[in-house]
Amino acid sequence: MEQIHFYHALKVVDEVCMGCTHCMNVCPTAAIRVKNGTADINKNACVDCGECLKACPVNAIIVEQDDFTQIFNYKQRVALLPTVLLGQFPDDVSEVQIYNEIKDLGFTHVYEVDGAVDVLIDSTKKFMHKHHQERPFISSFCPAIVRLIQVKFPALVDNIIQLKPVIDISAQFYRKKLQDKGYAQKEIGIFYVTPCAAKIAAVKSPVGEEKSLIDGVINMDFIYNKVLLSIKNSKKETKKYPENIHMSRRSIGWTLTAGEASRYSGRCLAIDEIHNVIEVLEKLENEEITDVDFLELRACDHSCAGGVLAAENRFLAIERLRKRAAWYHRNKPMIMPEREIDLYKTYLQENIGINKVEPRSILSLDSDMMVAMKKMKKINRIMKVLPGIDCGACGAPRCQALAKDVVQGKAKMTQCVFLQKMLTKEGLISPQESFDISEDTWGKSRFEKKNLNDH
Repeated sequence: MEQIHFYHALKVVDEVCMGCTHCMNVCPTAAIRVKNGTADINKNACVDCGECLKACPVNAIIVEQDDFTQIFNYKQRVALLPTVLLGQFPDDVSEVQIYNEIKDLGFTHVYEVDGAVDVLIDSTKKFMHKHHQERPFISSFCPAIVRLIQVKFPALVDNIIQLKPVIDISAQFYRKKLQDKGYAQKEIGIFYVTPCAAKIAAVKSPVGEEKSLIDGVINMDFIYNKVLLSIKNSKKETKKYPENIHMSRRSIGWTLTAGEASRYSGRCLAIDEIHNVIEVLEKLENEEITDVDFLELRACDHSCAGGVLAAENRFLAIERLRKRAAWYHRNKPMIMPEREIDLYKTYLQENIGINKVEPRSILSLDSDMMVAMKKMKKINRIMKVLPGIDCGACGAPRCQALAKDVVQGKAKMTQCVFLQKMLTKEGLISPQESFDISEDTWGKSRFEKKNLNDH
């Protein structure tokens, strides 16, 4: 049965797409097919990891973001920053400059979401102690991984820790902070500056919550370029940022690989890059990995420093963040006011939970077990006929994917070019019919006669 799909930030620009299969071949959930010469994304299988965006040679895959001007619909405009944003800037650009330039863009408040790490660590320890029988615990930090587990490893959804990630905790904190100052709910707009597409999708259709605590999402590369250009062109004196920045070594390193896993006791593993994550989850399902207490799983290579919307080389960004963390550890420049500590300890910890994450498996062939078993047998029969070389010429990434599409009524066996040749040789289909099938997959323009003398 087709399910209602997630919101997706990744979009294919059909006019630009050349149907080259690069995206199809790197997709970790086999969500992409080539149809009529362009990439087509299965919205129920896509997890917005961004692998397709990185692989596209013609920039035909884009990340949609909210219109920046919508921030001005609110009297109080809060920019929630991932700490990794500050790692994008050259060493001679200070955090005070970055904060001030973001405010000059139109925000009234700027807050780094990883400042909420301490309350999450405490709550996570309590959660793991209370639910110790549900090991291994899987972090809810990365929305691409949460969706990956929903669609590809549904048996593991109960292992996901039912607590808000830091961006939601920070949004909740700052909204409450402004409400306590007398501002109405409708006057407050919370906007997250994201290093990845998955967090955009998570805000638009949150998992474990009915409604997102965030009002809009802005691409990190957009903010980075705006701020850096303004700093380079500015001759004004750097003003002191009027609000305290409450960061620590562990909060600054939270978005980096092992930022979470290093904070908990027991056997804790930190795995980044989505294909590596899939390999570990498969071993976990097959019980090849046992006695694990906590899994920190991140879709991007080197975690958020390798996000698809990051502007800087991930290794340089990591180095800058580690330098910043070491400086904060030595100097401890700012202490959180007592009233905010009370807010953290009471309101946030009481409202940090999320609902159970529900599976949305793409592996199920049918809701009826008997029908699903019949379909599986049919897939096995089809696989005996297909060549098994996973060439992708049928418009599917692998022969197994084509066989499943055929059983689900989404494709035909004759899309396989090897079968086309065999059927044509036997006189079961005409050369024109074979040609028409290829046109349906790769588009008519792919087969237009080209004058080689023009090249």
